[in-house]
Amino acid sequence: MKNTLVIDLDRCSGCDSCVAACKMENQMNLGVVRNHVSAIGPTGTFPDIEMYWLPMQCQQCENPGCIEVCPTGASYRDEETGIVLVNAEDCIGCESCLTGCPYGVRQMNPKTNTIEKCTLCFQRKNDENWVPACVHNCCCGARYFGDLDDPNSEVSKLIAEREWEQLLPEQGTNPSVYYLK
Repeated sequence: MKNTLVIDLDRCSGCDSCVAACKMENQMNLGVVRNHVSAIGPTGTFPDIEMYWLPMQCQQCENPGCIEVCPTGASYRDEETGIVLVNAEDCIGCESCLTGCPYGVRQMNPKTNTIEKCTLCFQRKNDENWVPACVHNCCCGARYFGDLDDPNSEVSKLIAEREWEQLLPEQGTNPSVYYLK
């Protein structure tokens, strides 16, 4: 099973409903986020100007640098789902994983002194129709979640039909987040 997040950049409006849904679902402290949306642009010269929004969260890498550098094993990959997680009980707050992540999507929670990151709402994995809160609450229909190993899943079909890219391919992490162009 390869749980995958697919984001259609043409549909994302930068509304931050994914950010709000994540904060509510995970009851995060003020100032702590597990995802964010950045405005990219505008670029170009009038009249050929382009701007888009880039949602960012843990890329759920197949070869995660954050796990490699974690001295306690607090950062790990769930074998069944492939999701990269942090065991808060084992996290010593050393921030090694922050430097091991080329995407800059991990964050120290100042109240708990532990690292937090997107888990694709792993706590919902036993729900019949497991979908992360950011996907469920995306008002523009820009986010999709499913098993990339299932050729009949919506994410597999989107990847097969559309142009896409993964962030920082030169890092060799092989992210499980795909951005549709």
